[in-house]
Amino acid sequence: MKVAVLFGGTSMERDVSVASGAQVVLALRQAGHVVFAVETSQGVLTAEEEQRYLTEGISRVPPERARHEDWLAIASMSELKNVDLVFLALHGGSGEDGTVQTLLSDAQIPFTGSGALGSALAMDKDVAKHLFLGVGAPTPEWVIAPVSLEEVREQLGFPLIVKPNAQGSTVGLSFVSEADGLEVAIAASRVFDDKVMLERYIPGRELTVGILDDDALAVGEIIPAEGDIFDYAAKYQAGAAEEIFPADIRPEIAQHLQELALLVHGALKLGTYSRVDFRMDPQGGLWVLEVNTLPGLSAGSLLPKSAAAVGIDFTELCERICRGALADA
Repeated sequence: MKVAVLFGGTSMERDVSVASGAQVVLALRQAGHVVFAVETSQGVLTAEEEQRYLTEGISRVPPERARHEDWLAIASMSELKNVDLVFLALHGGSGEDGTVQTLLSDAQIPFTGSGALGSALAMDKDVAKHLFLGVGAPTPEWVIAPVSLEEVREQLGFPLIVKPNAQGSTVGLSFVSEADGLEVAIAASRVFDDKVMLERYIPGRELTVGILDDDALAVGEIIPAEGDIFDYAAKYQAGAAEEIFPADIRPEIAQHLQELALLVHGALKLGTYSRVDFRMDPQGGLWVLEVNTLPGLSAGSLLPKSAAAVGIDFTELCERICRGALADA
C-alpha cells in the first residue's frame, strides 16, 4: 500500500503533529508499506529533510505562532492523488476542524480519522458539549465569553477553567481560582481563539479512553507531577506526568467510562478512532471533557498506551487505522 503521512499544519499543535508523523512513518514502513512523508509547508520530503523534521522534539510550550499553508494546493498535490491513503498526523486547527477533511473528500482521496462533519463538531467544544448532553453524557457546566461576573459566580463558581473553544493540547488553558484573575485568563485564551469558554472546574482524577473500530480500549489515568492540570508541558515532556494504563479503578467504573466514550464518539459521528477525556470527581461522578478526533500518536501519546494495554502494539494500531479508513472510503 502507498501511504502519504501528512503532518505539520497551521495550528499551535504543530510540534505534536511532527512527533506523531515521525512515529507513523516509521511504523508503516516497518509494516512493509511505501510511505511518503509530507510536511504541509514543504511537500514530500527528501531523506535529508525527513531526518531533520522527524527527529524534532516537542518543546515545553507550543509554537509562538502558527504557520500558514495553502490547504487547497496541498490537497491538489499529485503525490497525494497517487497514493492509496493519506494518513493524517495533523493536530488542531485546520488539520482537525474539518477543513482538510473537506478538501480531501472533494478530491476523492481516502484519509484516516473522522470525516469533515465529525471533525468540525468535535473541534467546537461548545457544540460538542451540547451534543454530549443530548445523549445523556454529563459534562461540566460552561458559558461562552463575554459574560458578567455575576453570571459566572451563579452558573460556575470559582475555581474554574478558561480555554479557547477550538484548541487542543490545553493550549491557552488557564486555571482561575479567584475572580480577579478572570479577565487576564480570558485575554490569554483569545490569543488562540476569538471564542473563549469558561467551564466549571471538576476536582478529582483525570481519565482517558481510546476508541478504535467501535471498541473502547483501556481506561488510563494521568497524574501530573505538579499541580492538578494536565497542561501542554505535562502532556509532552518526559516525567511531567504519570500515565497509568489500565487505570487503577473498579471494573464497573472502567466499564461506565468506556460506555460513555463510545456514546459521545457516536454522538459526534466520528470515524475509526478517537480519544475521550474525562474527570472523575471525589464522589465518583464521571464528566466528559472533550473528544480528540486526531489524538497524538507520538511516543508519549495516550492513545497508543490505551491500545497497548489491551494488546495492540503501535504498528497494529496504525494498520487498523488505515484499514478502517479504506473501509469507510
